[in-house]
Amino acid sequence: MRKLMIIALFLSLLTLPAVAQPLSVRDVPKAEVFGGYQYTHFEGGVEANGWNASVAGNISRWFGVAADFSGAYKSGEHVHTYMFGPVFSARSDKVTPFAHALFGGASGGGTNAFAMAFGGGVDVKVADRVAFRVIQGDWLVFRSEGYTSKKNARVSTGIVFRF
Repeated sequence: MRKLMIIALFLSLLTLPAVAQPLSVRDVPKAEVFGGYQYTHFEGGVEANGWNASVAGNISRWFGVAADFSGAYKSGEHVHTYMFGPVFSARSDKVTPFAHALFGGASGGGTNAFAMAFGGGVDVKVADRVAFRVIQGDWLVFRSEGYTSKKNARVSTGIVFRF
C-alpha cells in the first residue's frame, strides 16, 4: 500500500509544470462524469476489484463538489460506497491534478458503515471534452459498530467526460 501511495505522489509531481498554464474561467467544465476500474485493498489483506464512478460540479476553476460511488467484489462478497465532498483542482490546458475529501457510507455483508476517503489523482486531456484519469488514489476509513478500519486503500483509473 505504501508503494502505491509513493507512485501516486510521483505521478502527481510529474504534472507540476503543466499547472503553470491555468485555464480561463470560461474554459472550466461545469460538470465532470468519471467511470472506471478500481482496485481496493482492505484491512486484513483482502484485495478486491470493481468499479468507481463520480459526478462533480465545478463552482470555480479550482473548487468543486463531487458525488462518488463504487463497488468492490471478491469471492461473492461486495462493498459499495457512496460518498460526497469537496474537490480542489489545479487545472491547466492538458493536465488536472486534484485532491478530495469524501464522506458518506458503505454497505456490504449485511452491515452499514460510515465511510471517508481522502486522496486525489491526475486527469490528462485526450480530446476536447474527454480526459483519461491516469490515477486516483484514496485512503479509505470505515466506522461501524464501534470499530474503525483505517488500513484500506483504493486506486482507480478510467475515462472522464467534461460538460
